[in-house]
Amino acid sequence: MRLNRETFITGFALFSMFFGAGNLLLPPMLGYNAGSDWWLVAIGFMITAVGIPLLGIVAHARLQGTMFDFAKKVSPTFSTIYCILVYIISVAIPSPRTAAATYETVIAPNFEMIGPLESSVVFFGIVFLLALNRTKILSLLGMYLTPLIVIILLLVIGIGLYSAETLVAPVATVTLFDGLIEGYQTFDAIGSVVIGGVIIISLQLRGHTAFEVKRTLIFRAGLLAGIGLLVMYLGMIAIGGYFRSTTMITTTLSADLQRAQLLNTISLAALGTIGSVFLSCLIGLACFTTAVGIVTGTADYFKGIFNDAHTAYVAVVSMACILGVVIGQLDFGTIIHIGLPIIFMIYPITIVLIFLNVLPDRYASRLVFRVVVFTTIVCSLPDCIQFVIQEGTAIANWNVYIRTLLPLGNQHFGWVLPAVLSYVLGIVYELYRGMSKK
Repeated sequence: MRLNRETFITGFALFSMFFGAGNLLLPPMLGYNAGSDWWLVAIGFMITAVGIPLLGIVAHARLQGTMFDFAKKVSPTFSTIYCILVYIISVAIPSPRTAAATYETVIAPNFEMIGPLESSVVFFGIVFLLALNRTKILSLLGMYLTPLIVIILLLVIGIGLYSAETLVAPVATVTLFDGLIEGYQTFDAIGSVVIGGVIIISLQLRGHTAFEVKRTLIFRAGLLAGIGLLVMYLGMIAIGGYFRSTTMITTTLSADLQRAQLLNTISLAALGTIGSVFLSCLIGLACFTTAVGIVTGTADYFKGIFNDAHTAYVAVVSMACILGVVIGQLDFGTIIHIGLPIIFMIYPITIVLIFLNVLPDRYASRLVFRVVVFTTIVCSLPDCIQFVIQEGTAIANWNVYIRTLLPLGNQHFGWVLPAVLSYVLGIVYELYRGMSKK
């Protein structure tokens, strides 16, 4: 019975740590632009925003270590660099983004006298206090905050779809790849390797030390969180598609404000004037729980590097919160734009590491890890360069040419087929080498 209770608490906590600013604002606008083709972009979004993050949790259940274990087969040095980069990226982009989204969609419309600085200070002040109460995180997120998020979302989605009208044609031609790219923007694949470590340490603090018990518990909790994310995303993408027939968003607004306006319009239509209150609570809770997961996961990792020193944990929590306050002064759209080149480099590496760690060891040797990761890095460079080199320059022109040579390169997935091919070649080589030794 206790295992069942722990499964729900852990699963709800996982859901709340995944479900942040991008998870709320991205799906409705994706469905809105897709119109009657909302199901097509939904498939792509589910792959990168649900399927891959869920595999990341499964990999954690199998490894039960830290993020360092995800890349150590490539080399200890590479793994250390990868971990530090991911944690720096996490506290520099998705974590401050939660504060920016909270200010723009909750504070600014309702409390004009409060500026982004005051909002961010209060936001990360609360994050700081909860991160210091490490043993209470699973209970607070899983037992109290997540049920509120789920109830509000289900009300908005259920009532909104019940009152929606007929679907209309999409704003522009949409493809499966549009959904895949938007799923990238949630940062959930990276989040899974960060948050998975938080769950493992939290379970140990709660007295779960047996490997098999933790593996079963993490796997079931991950499945529960994945189902929750699937239902919520499908609902929000669908309701965005249906609401295109009832309202039009002002095209002069920036993309991030369009997302917020659409979500606010949907909540008002579904729940009336009280919808704004519900929406404010929803966004605030979702952003807060994600920030807690990121800051705690980062502090846990660096605490391990410094021999489990509590001082190191407090120092990292403090620095992460201060960085969140500083970067949180930027608007939501600017933070997304800054993160694009980083996403297109670190995301593919994270995805292949997740897939390789899910596989049994005999199908993912050190050689296979090295070949696949190296291939992925090389083939991801053109996508990264596209966002940092000015168009029209010689380097930019060469970069465009290289992207056209890679299969799916123009869709920002030029790394996928080379990574698969390198994996197959690595396995064939390993089999051949094994047979030659006999």
